[in-house]
Amino acid sequence: MDKIRIGILQTDSVLEQFQPRFGDYPQMFERVLHNSAQTTGVQVECVNYPVQSTLPKTMDCDAYLITGSRDSVYDDLPWIFDLVRFLEGALSAGKQILGICFGHQLMAHFFGGRVAPAQGGWAVGVHTSEIVERHNWMDASVGDRFSLLSSHKDQVVELPDGAEVFATNDFCPIAGFTMGDQVITVQGHPEFTKPYAQGLLDHRRKLLGETVYQQGSASMQHATDEVLVAGWLLAFVTGRS
Repeated sequence: MDKIRIGILQTDSVLEQFQPRFGDYPQMFERVLHNSAQTTGVQVECVNYPVQSTLPKTMDCDAYLITGSRDSVYDDLPWIFDLVRFLEGALSAGKQILGICFGHQLMAHFFGGRVAPAQGGWAVGVHTSEIVERHNWMDASVGDRFSLLSSHKDQVVELPDGAEVFATNDFCPIAGFTMGDQVITVQGHPEFTKPYAQGLLDHRRKLLGETVYQQGSASMQHATDEVLVAGWLLAFVTGRS
């Protein structure tokens, strides 16, 4: 059985009122990764690093996962620049990077691409992406689409050199990309559950506006593929098809 150690680079926290029911981001990721590991035969150990206050002192993880954040990657915040320096060192050391939402954008913005506010405004609810490049870490039985819960107002608009899009949709053309065998990112949230995503929608109803809120809520009827995508992340790290 493959054993992998993933360092969760926690860039933000779940709002306090949601934590008793849903946990914080590290718990969300641990849950979906362990659920996927049960079906893929991978043993996963997760270690949390709240990077706004402290970065890993050593690089003893196989891969590092960057979580979502309410901040934007282009915000002039010292902790973001410190995190990028750590990631540069991790890549130089041969580690793999998994970027989710903010993490997806960070790996584009600071490695030669560009991130900007989405022309369509907020992306919320279930978004379905088309797979435009198949890889050996994808389940061979999967179709040509997958769906994830989304919550973002920024998105990647230009890729870094050497990056390759593997997932796209009309709202977010760069919905997932890879950089060789070291970086894999997705804009959607494999760690989210529908009750949590609906709670966020309710909390942000006035901010989003009624039209976006209603569209996001209605999309919750569609099936989502969190465990599938988490399995891709694990397969990417282990090199297993």
